[in-house]
Amino acid sequence: MDAASPLTSDTPSPIPDSAPTSPPAPAAGETVARTAFPILLMLSTCHLLNDMIQSLLPAIYPLLKESFRLDFGQIGLITLTFQITASLLQPFVGVYTDRRPLPYSLPIGMGFTLCGLLLLSQATTFPMLLLAAALVGSGSSVFHPESSRVARMASGGQHGLAQSLFQVGGNVGSAIGPLLAAFVVMPRGQGSVGWFALAALAAIVLLTRIGGWYRAHIPAQRAVRRSTGTALPRRTIVVTMAILGALIFSKYFYLASLTSYYTFYLMHKFALSPESAQLHLFVFLGAVALGTLVGGPVGDRIGRKYVIWGSILGVLPFTLLLPHANLFWTTVLTIVIGLVLASAFSAILVYAQELVPGRTGVVAGLFFGFAFGMGGVGAAVLGQLADHIGIEAVYGICAFLPAIGLLAWFLPAIEPARAAKR
Repeated sequence: MDAASPLTSDTPSPIPDSAPTSPPAPAAGETVARTAFPILLMLSTCHLLNDMIQSLLPAIYPLLKESFRLDFGQIGLITLTFQITASLLQPFVGVYTDRRPLPYSLPIGMGFTLCGLLLLSQATTFPMLLLAAALVGSGSSVFHPESSRVARMASGGQHGLAQSLFQVGGNVGSAIGPLLAAFVVMPRGQGSVGWFALAALAAIVLLTRIGGWYRAHIPAQRAVRRSTGTALPRRTIVVTMAILGALIFSKYFYLASLTSYYTFYLMHKFALSPESAQLHLFVFLGAVALGTLVGGPVGDRIGRKYVIWGSILGVLPFTLLLPHANLFWTTVLTIVIGLVLASAFSAILVYAQELVPGRTGVVAGLFFGFAFGMGGVGAAVLGQLADHIGIEAVYGICAFLPAIGLLAWFLPAIEPARAAKR
């Protein structure tokens, strides 16, 4: 496979005289010499705003279900439309921008999200809801692979930490979305979704500044791609990527059962009001955010393979208990599930980028895209299943999905092997 291996020199590459004043350009390994925390914090903030907007859609499903008289299958189709547009385009964006970086594609992508948000606030038919979901998904297809690339460039060699900081913004945004839906959208109706256009506009401003920093660092990034290579066998890479894909399937198919249908589960099983159910969803998504923040730095310290192994398989006992718990223990178990399961994605993404170095964009696009795709397929399949066998039975079936984490045993220990070559 024609890929490039990461280097970890702390010596910064020079920036041409014509480049604007900015922090030092990335050294080998597609990073700056020191961790650029201001860039990472701006990226995390934009991820928060982006995913907060996205999470409004599933958070207002109870409102849309009543207003448009939708069944669970149609709700799953809305999620599928969003996830498919987000997932199918991401690898293509990654492939193209690995060869021809587009630093200002970030604010343009957020513009699609803004249009989808405004359409969602005014939609009057089910096809309009689908179009709004597709526009928001298209914005994500640009945002995630390019932002992940910038996070790696700004990491200063702490790739897991950088990805976790980037990811936690999205998880916090996903947690805030249902809370805002419960206290802003649900009482005031669908039209109030348009108020969140201000968040999209703020993200566009920040992403324009990030694009300027990204543009100044493109020359050094191209130099890294020309000068590095990988010695890993192609078969090892293919098999390992397939295992990582199976782990992503396990994680996001299970998460789809919670993010899309947890509120309905609580309302059906425990007779909670929509507002109370949204608060429980917020608690779960908050736990997901905290777990994401922990996973990357721990992977930097002890190795990403162990984090992947522990986060996927380690959640299995708790998912098996969840369908049989009362309301109190349901809340406790979902907190634990969110904390443990969420630590996996940053570790998986950085592990894959180390496996196929020099292809940051395409790897990020593939894994973000596949994650979104599995979430969308999961939502659609589980929605249809819930219509036929009931929402409680769905949770009983999904409880076994983390057992796929056993496949992590077969992941090669690439980090010690690379360290030995330095």
